[in-house]
Order: sequence, then C-alpha cells, then structure tokens
Amino acid sequence: MIRNFIFSIFFFLGIILISLIFLPAFFLPQKVVLLGGKLMGYWTELCLKIFLSTKIIVKGKENIINNEKFFIGASHQSMFETFYLQTIFNSPVFILKKELLLIPIFGWYLKKIGSISIKRNTITKDNLNFFDDVAQTIQNSNRPLIIFPQGTRVLPNDRPPFKKGAARIYEKLKIICQPIAINSGYVWPKKGFKNSHKTITISILKPIEAGIEKEEFIKILENSIYSELDLIN
Repeated sequence: MIRNFIFSIFFFLGIILISLIFLPAFFLPQKVVLLGGKLMGYWTELCLKIFLSTKIIVKGKENIINNEKFFIGASHQSMFETFYLQTIFNSPVFILKKELLLIPIFGWYLKKIGSISIKRNTITKDNLNFFDDVAQTIQNSNRPLIIFPQGTRVLPNDRPPFKKGAARIYEKLKIICQPIAINSGYVWPKKGFKNSHKTITISILKPIEAGIEKEEFIKILENSIYSELDLIN
C-alpha cells in the first residue's frame, strides 16, 4: 500500500511537471511537443522500476514495421501502454474520448499532438465523419495510428470480443496492422492497488497484411493477441 502511494505521488507529479515544462512548446511546431510524450513514457518506466520493482520486457522487436505506413492494434489493460508505447514507436496518433480534451493542460497537449477524438456511445455529425477523419489524418502523417480494439481497459483474464470499429479502420486505411499484446494489468490493474515485483511483457507480433476482408481481419487480430496473452500471463 505504501509502495502504491509513493508510486502514485511521484508518477502524477512527474506527468504534471513534464506538462508544465512543455507548456511553452504549445506555441512551437508539433514535433517539439511530441518529445513530451516520449518523456512521459520514460518517466512511467522509471517510476514502475523504482517504486514497484517492475521488470519490463519487450519481445518481437524484429517484427516492428519499417519504411511503410501501418497502424497498431494493442490490448489494453492499464494506463501503462498509453504512455510507454510512445517510447517504442514514432509518436503514435491516439484515438481517445472527446472528454479528455477538456482536461486543462493535459487536454491541450492531446489536441496539440493531433489525437483523434470521438464521443463514445452517441451518434453525432462528428462521429459520422470519424473514419474519414482517421484516414485523412494517417494519410498525411508519418506517425502510426494506435487503436485498442477491446474498446476500453479490461482485466488481465477478460477476453471480450474486439470492437467492429477496429475492422472498419483497417478497411478504411488499407495499410498493414501491427498487433501488440501487453499484460500490464497484472501490475497496474484498472481498479484496485498496483502490484510490485512483477513483469510487464510487451509482445510485438507479426504484422497482418492489408487487403484481407474486414471480418477475417478482426478474427486474426483477436486470435493473435489473445493467444499471446495466454502465453505471457
């Protein structure tokens, strides 16, 4: 419990401090602000290692896609992956709840780095254009899109079916998908206390080529990620 308290204090103070340091950068080019995201990722890693004695393993680096556009489909169990994946990949573009953009400073940062927002569980004019907006953003960027096909954070042993929106994004983008399995929920669960002296494994899996039927794609993606989670859990 003491470890949890100390971790939370230092982690959130660090995130706030980084946000404040990069506040003037909001008036500079986007690539300057993106450095703040990488720093947040490294700070997350440092806090986990120091205060919770967490070991972090990255498997499958040889599968990382280079020299062509791709998007990332990752499992989602905690806040960890939203920060740490920025240290592995080139400043991913995130899809997030529109409400997050309203948070002072942090919301401004999310907007500045080009995050794509959506108002969940509602039908609005903006949502109707959502997939077109995603395609246009990725077409005009050299940064990969990252999506969490489970739709929200889940418990480590939960296996909900992937959302159909992930298949629609694949169909719309017409680019390779990089699947990633992450078992961060055993250290940093969505509810309750964090756990110390455990290992977080990030498995970068073999890419899924473009051009598959969207229904088949979502089956392959789901099976690929859940099969790997069963191995690393």
